[in-house]
Amino acid sequence: MLKRALVLGAAALAMAATSFSVANAETLRDKWCKGVHLRFFVGGAEGDAFASIVYNGAKQAEHDLGPTVDYLFSGWKAETMIQQLREAIAAKPDGIAMMGHPGEAAVMPLAEQAYKAGIKMMYQNVPLPGVVAKFGGGYVGAQQAPQGKALGEEAVHRFGLKGGDKAIVLGPFDQQPERYVREGATADALSAAGLAVTKLIAPAEAAADPNLLIPTITAALLNQPDTKLIVYPGGQQLGNVPAFMTAAGKKPGEVIAVGFDTSPQIVAAFKAGWVQLTADQQPFMQGYLPILSLCQEVVLGLAPINVDTGAGFVTPDNYKTVAKLATEGLR
Repeated sequence: MLKRALVLGAAALAMAATSFSVANAETLRDKWCKGVHLRFFVGGAEGDAFASIVYNGAKQAEHDLGPTVDYLFSGWKAETMIQQLREAIAAKPDGIAMMGHPGEAAVMPLAEQAYKAGIKMMYQNVPLPGVVAKFGGGYVGAQQAPQGKALGEEAVHRFGLKGGDKAIVLGPFDQQPERYVREGATADALSAAGLAVTKLIAPAEAAADPNLLIPTITAALLNQPDTKLIVYPGGQQLGNVPAFMTAAGKKPGEVIAVGFDTSPQIVAAFKAGWVQLTADQQPFMQGYLPILSLCQEVVLGLAPINVDTGAGFVTPDNYKTVAKLATEGLR
């Protein structure tokens, strides 16, 4: 009888423990981050191709998890981001998801302030490994140098480019090194294959208004009419290739267009033959996962998330598989 009672007692405890765990799990699934206050850096301007997808990911996380989120649009300007970060730290939210564009030196002292104030930090799109090593945080985004190198190598292989062929690489080469490491790695990969590479500055303002690059690109092609390849630094510029090439008097595919990201405009450019290759870095994840990570850190005490969102390449052969999601602002 005693043995039977012990067995029944153990079974009852096990059932109680199971019920307790299930009840807690069910509770956590329903807006379990409610009451947490976050600030989220979208990066670009409202409505731009890349920032819109980042924003959609963040809004989905806010909807799913329940935190209160303040969204900051910076027009991709590092100085604006730094000022907004100062203001965000002064507001003392529970967590901040910050774009890494201003670079290590600019962010480091503010990351220290956030750390001392107990504010959790996440970084997206541009990694800041030195800041993370010293003051914590996670990173969601592509690893810039490997992705840039891979794009250059894929372009050489895919299009049969050879020594002496001319290429133009557009990038923010007038800014801090962390900002152009990706485009620099692409240029280095092309140079290593023997191509003659010309680097042209794409200012931060061109991410919000890519038409600002029309004079730069048309002048470059007039000066170097036998250019085989142009590398564009972001989805906004890559999606604007039809306008660039039309202004330069070029036909679809006459100059190979490659770059980064996907968007409805890039999908349309693939369909019309203007764009031939892009490296996808899944900006929706760069919106969703930093908020998920901050919620997990604040509510559950978990470690920050680190995710490489570089997903490989979109080409004329496979772009249709992401077309619907791109037009919905999710890829």
